[in-house]
Amino acid sequence: MKIVIAADSFKGSVTSKEVSEYIEKGINNVCKDFFIKKVAIADGGEGTVEAIVDSTSGKYIFKKVHGPLGTMVNAKYGMINENIAVMEMAESSGINLIKRDELNPFKASTYGVGEVLKSILDKGIREIYIGLGGSATNDGGAGMLASLGAKFYDRDGNEIGYTPIELKKLVKIDLSNFDKRIFESKIIVLSDVCNTLCGENGASHIFGPQKGASTENVKELDDILRNYGNIVDKLSGGDYSSKPGSGAAGGLGYALLSICQAEFKEGIEEIMNLIGLEEILKDADLVITGEGRIDNQSVCGKAPVGIAKMAKKYNIPVIAIVGSSARNLEEIYKNGIDLVLDIINEPMDLDKAIKDVKELLEFTSEKAARAFLLGKNESIKKSLE
Repeated sequence: MKIVIAADSFKGSVTSKEVSEYIEKGINNVCKDFFIKKVAIADGGEGTVEAIVDSTSGKYIFKKVHGPLGTMVNAKYGMINENIAVMEMAESSGINLIKRDELNPFKASTYGVGEVLKSILDKGIREIYIGLGGSATNDGGAGMLASLGAKFYDRDGNEIGYTPIELKKLVKIDLSNFDKRIFESKIIVLSDVCNTLCGENGASHIFGPQKGASTENVKELDDILRNYGNIVDKLSGGDYSSKPGSGAAGGLGYALLSICQAEFKEGIEEIMNLIGLEEILKDADLVITGEGRIDNQSVCGKAPVGIAKMAKKYNIPVIAIVGSSARNLEEIYKNGIDLVLDIINEPMDLDKAIKDVKELLEFTSEKAARAFLLGKNESIKKSLE
């Protein structure tokens, strides 16, 4: 029997590839006769480059760029072939690149994102996938625009910086030296975020606190992005700041939508197509998926539900192994997942769960395998009656 393992990463703990390896080990503890196919997966956030490159036999490129607070980081992106590249903003501007006590949304920027983009353009590539998620920034993508040639000015005509602390003085943006190769390119944004740039459902209010913003900071950051959005909307000739997804990655989605004219696609759907997941799983007897936490919001573009919907086209049972789950999973079960197993098997804090994640995943996947075999045995019994 064939089992396909396609689980997302557990944020801050293990990668998609590691999750699959630990699940495979647990299954083999129960039965070594399964044919197991492991597929790295992501929904546009961290791990997107790895998932696509590994599944398409692509290659990695490393580029030294400015990190979110200006120090140099070694960011990687992937080339699927000579014509298509994939990158994720977290590689250059991710929250994982900053210590918790150094988080500062007023000073963090997406400048490195633009540097990665330029590296890709320099290779002659004009089809670029960008995964949004895990950002440390709240600059509306101004840093990326600056690294691509945009200039920002205050009311006295003085050039200013591109971080929010500088953007509060913004009255004018000059794109005369902007990298024109962007307009020759097809840029596809992979994201499951539907938030707008500003307002109560905007980048600052929803994501600002996890990046170090206090309640007072959130209001100020939102005002800064609102002014920035008004200026960019006039410059680009559209109401992009109110579009769903413009608030993704601290507003980086907004700059990509408005200035770079990027196309937004639901991350998991596009990634499943890119890696050919349907062909891999259509003859499977079981699909095992998962993510760090599952709840009814996971139906909105998260990897496990996207995978489950594809599996259900072929009536394949789906088990989700997760770090934690909500008590009410009605919408999850309605959308194709048959069983959710969370790895927490006793009272424990987050640090212990992260420390023991390998053993917890292995143990839980043993339970998944036994549940699957039990179901198979019951089906065989019924067919013989």
